[in-house]
Amino acid sequence: MAGADDLLLTIPNVSEGRDPDVVAQIAAAFASTGAKLLDVHSDADHHRSVYTLAGDTNTLVTALVAGARACRELIDLTDGRGRHPHVGALDVAPLVYRDAARRGAACAAALVAGEELGRAGTPVFLYGELAGGRSRAQLRRGGLATLTERIAAGETAPDFGPGRPDPRHGATLVGARPPLVAFNLELAPPATVADARAIAARIREGGPEGLPGVRALGIELTARERPVAQVSTNVEDHRATTLAQLVAAVARHATVRGCELVGLAPAAAFDRFPDDVRVANRRTLEDCLSS
Repeated sequence: MAGADDLLLTIPNVSEGRDPDVVAQIAAAFASTGAKLLDVHSDADHHRSVYTLAGDTNTLVTALVAGARACRELIDLTDGRGRHPHVGALDVAPLVYRDAARRGAACAAALVAGEELGRAGTPVFLYGELAGGRSRAQLRRGGLATLTERIAAGETAPDFGPGRPDPRHGATLVGARPPLVAFNLELAPPATVADARAIAARIREGGPEGLPGVRALGIELTARERPVAQVSTNVEDHRATTLAQLVAAVARHATVRGCELVGLAPAAAFDRFPDDVRVANRRTLEDCLSS
């Protein structure tokens, strides 16, 4: 394991959240190279698992290649993969830097990871600062079928690996970024999925009440006793928009019954967070790295 000054994170998102055995096998593959597995979060409605791993550059690159191999063996995208936008079995593989001093190392590691994943047989598309600001949403819009059509039309092409994705395994999006906070807000009845979508459109960056760095979707959770409306968000800059500000923005339009943290968050993201709002899976990067 690297020293604290050399430590990077990778937070691969995998298109499997319903079979605990498959989730565990993929976790074992990621950790098999010596990367420290800090957290695993699975969601049946999103049909998605988020893994958080720490290590040095070489360890994390080999962990991603091992995890991608397990994803190809265990996941078939043609079976249907839930409500979350995706284009791959190993859908997103960001290298994450916790401060500016580690940014260069994360960018270099992401490029090496992209090349190695491509060499192992996965089409890789870069996103974010490594791709002129191209976003995950742009690449995933319309899903794998639309991405494949755009490749066939010559509108885009993988940065590494095969020229066309296999429909069973898809492609992987690779980038380098600071910590992102994935945070879901559950709305109390009588709020509906239509309400959740309307709220998401209002609060996401660029919306009428846009919060800086916030991406948001409204979805309906059906893997419950009763369907639940949820505003699912990514907070890309927790310094520009704290989770307390996010909750307040949603609460102006509907009662927030509870929240859920996906993966880990920097402790600062919870500054001034209201004591009366329940947060499932509330864990911080600092706590997990020190344990």
